[in-house]
Amino acid sequence: MINASTVSSRPRASIGNSGVSGSRMGFATLGRAPLRLGLNSRRITSRDLQIVEATDELLDAEVPELDGVASNVSLLRGFNATIPSADQSRSRRRQMRNVETPRIGLKKLGMNARGLLADEEDHEQQNMTSEDDVVVIPRNDPTHKKGKKRGRESLSTLKTLGKDELARQTKEIQRDKENIHVRRSLLNSEITEITNKIEALDTIRAKLEQDLLKLQEDELELDDELVGVKERLQFEQSNHHVQNTLAQPLHLPPSSRRRKGPAFLPSEHDELPPGVAFMTLDSHTTPITALDFSEPYGTLVTASQEDAQPRVWDLFSGTEIGRLRGHRGTIKCVQVEDHVCLTGGEDGNIRLWDLRRVDDDDDSWEGDLVSLSDVAEEEENSVDIESLGSRSTGIRSGTEVLTEGNACARLLEGHTKAVTALYFEDECLVTGASDKTLRQWDLTTGQCVMTMDILWAISHPPKSTSGNASQNHLFSGAAAAVGTFAVPTPPYADGSWEMYEDFVGGVQFWGYGLVSGSGDGAVRMWDMRTGQAHKTLLGHTAPVSCLQFDEIHIASGSLDKTIRIWDLRMGGIFETIQYDHGVTGLQFDTRKIIAATGENGVKIFNRTSMQHSTIFTNGHTKPVERLRYMDRYLVSGGRDSMVKIWSL
Repeated sequence: MINASTVSSRPRASIGNSGVSGSRMGFATLGRAPLRLGLNSRRITSRDLQIVEATDELLDAEVPELDGVASNVSLLRGFNATIPSADQSRSRRRQMRNVETPRIGLKKLGMNARGLLADEEDHEQQNMTSEDDVVVIPRNDPTHKKGKKRGRESLSTLKTLGKDELARQTKEIQRDKENIHVRRSLLNSEITEITNKIEALDTIRAKLEQDLLKLQEDELELDDELVGVKERLQFEQSNHHVQNTLAQPLHLPPSSRRRKGPAFLPSEHDELPPGVAFMTLDSHTTPITALDFSEPYGTLVTASQEDAQPRVWDLFSGTEIGRLRGHRGTIKCVQVEDHVCLTGGEDGNIRLWDLRRVDDDDDSWEGDLVSLSDVAEEEENSVDIESLGSRSTGIRSGTEVLTEGNACARLLEGHTKAVTALYFEDECLVTGASDKTLRQWDLTTGQCVMTMDILWAISHPPKSTSGNASQNHLFSGAAAAVGTFAVPTPPYADGSWEMYEDFVGGVQFWGYGLVSGSGDGAVRMWDMRTGQAHKTLLGHTAPVSCLQFDEIHIASGSLDKTIRIWDLRMGGIFETIQYDHGVTGLQFDTRKIIAATGENGVKIFNRTSMQHSTIFTNGHTKPVERLRYMDRYLVSGGRDSMVKIWSL
């Protein structure tokens, strides 16, 4: 588009005394050079350079515009439409329509009108004159008689514009309309650009809000880590004097259910992608009914339907260590703390196991029962040791007697139906069963110290009842005592369903405060000193299948497809999370809630950002039933008989 040439017929030679090597010189160098240059002995002046610009081509060329600017309007057209002189034609046409008339005092009328705004209603009949009004102009007509008035003449008849002027005004009006179209396009483009900027700012704001939520999560994580460090310090100080763990009698460790802070993990765990099941345990042949583990990469105990022998796994190697033999029915609930395990089954019994003896018990198990006479001789020759698990307990189940070599350290009998929920901490154990009772046990003696009747609590509700007090329970206390509790579960994601028979879905205590969730859909708070239910939380419309609580909140999951968060301070519902299927398992901390909700994936609810997510990569092929996690380590069991180990 720009052509340039030098008018010189002599051959080009190197520039002498210029300090520039080579024989090539660009136009940029010549443009910045002085007016006089020396090329050998000949001088080059500005006349030797003729730069021809293609002006017309440049004006007609399309100028690329940025996004958000009117692309159908050229730069020159937009400039002409927006300069102040574009309105000159309108002013000129307005002046052309002005008519020379005798002064009628319009300015005075306007000023008086501004001063008489309060008396506007009194002058509604007054005619305000404008340039388009028809005004009577008096004439000096001698034939006009006094006392008579002529008809009004229009102002437009007093002035003639002419054909050329009208044609000119027509072109001007069309050009003004085009200018308005151009301005409209420019304004719309500016509005679009502003809209895009607002959207960009909204995106930045959302990003900053996410960063703020991330900082809040980091703060909560640091709080948990600080609590975990303090707990670890107390633990190491209290266990500093213990030298040989295996030589010590069975010791009940503190509960890990309220343990906070990060867990100890192998360094290789950081290399695992989050949200992926990296290990599968597939020895079971029926759906998983219960599971729990001591710590990440520690000892895992799993149970399944129609299997009376829970399996013990080494999570570090993913191998099965052995089985816990003794129950005579399906295992409904499991809790593992360090090397201690408690199980509750359909036979109505609770067994306390020493997982350190599983190998020996598995090798020596021959299926024969120990005779009572052998146990009597053994007790006569043995030295009495008061520690738990250091001698034969003497507690019998039928003809079975617990011996020193058995991994089962204690057998607790008392419930008349299946034990469906249990929780122990220190030497205190609370169990819930389908006989519609809760029992408190002393693990040092194996004795039941208190029985809490749920049917009595249903028929005698406490005065402090939160939620919908007028809601209809699934059944009354009298109706529940008649037959066996059984309700159909909502269909799972794969369309399957089964009968739900666990009247007590979950129990947990802290100090003297006990919380239970039962088949009537109620969450009850009990005083373990009196055995009375002092508060009932109503809201669920189906059996409560799982629950957990901390210092502030209770989280309960139900077959009514919801998880309800209850505020312990106010006694009301703090939050309700809705799902598509019944909830069968949950666990929560200050940052998240992880739940099994009748789907193949594991649901995670972020309590800070209120966002839902699902992990299912290399996961279950049928709905998840049970789960348990610590820090970034999750174990889940499903209806596909598989146990999956996840990295969070």
